[in-house]
Amino acid sequence: MMQSLLSAYLDNEGYKVSGVGTGKEMLAFLNINSVDLCLLDLTLPDEDGLTLARQVRARSNMPIIIMTARTGMDDRLTGLDIGADDFMTKPFDPRELVLRVRNVLNRGGGMGSAPHDVVVFSDWQLDISAHSLIAPDGTEVPLTAGEFNLLSALALAPNRVLSRNQLLDAVSHNDESPSDRMIDVFISRLRKKIEQDPKRPAFIVTVPGHGYKFIGDTQ
Repeated sequence: MMQSLLSAYLDNEGYKVSGVGTGKEMLAFLNINSVDLCLLDLTLPDEDGLTLARQVRARSNMPIIIMTARTGMDDRLTGLDIGADDFMTKPFDPRELVLRVRNVLNRGGGMGSAPHDVVVFSDWQLDISAHSLIAPDGTEVPLTAGEFNLLSALALAPNRVLSRNQLLDAVSHNDESPSDRMIDVFISRLRKKIEQDPKRPAFIVTVPGHGYKFIGDTQ
């Protein structure tokens, strides 16, 4: 009910709104659609909203506004620490939501005006918004959703070691049971697709005992 009311209000303000009811539906929607901002309720039928916020942040720089009836400071601090851009406690006036949405989008360049997040490394182009990887010869390299999300998480944090748990957040889905082995499989597949010599990687390197690091010079 609340989702319908807020969607109608935002639509009336000129925003294009798509609503989903579960965390699984949200992740599936984000995998195939370009989204400017995520309004995320912490109470969902299949997943805790903080877990979803962590998964979204691991794979994208998309702004997140958390909405919740929880009043505890711990949830607020956890949400902001995860990387949420704003936090609203229900009930709230829809007019305040519109102002916060507008402010968050403006900080990122404004609705519809922000350029795609494109990471360039050694003539490779990873287009985060378009979910595509373009090789130096101009051809598009097919990636599964898991491979794309993992590469995005690494490329958006160049020269920083990401643990397997952090990478699991980037690739996990509610209908899967993620494991360390899943990360190793995705890494192996990615190396075969982007490395000149997968056994001596120049982009995705293993940091023993810690995780993986993307070392390509990015733009």
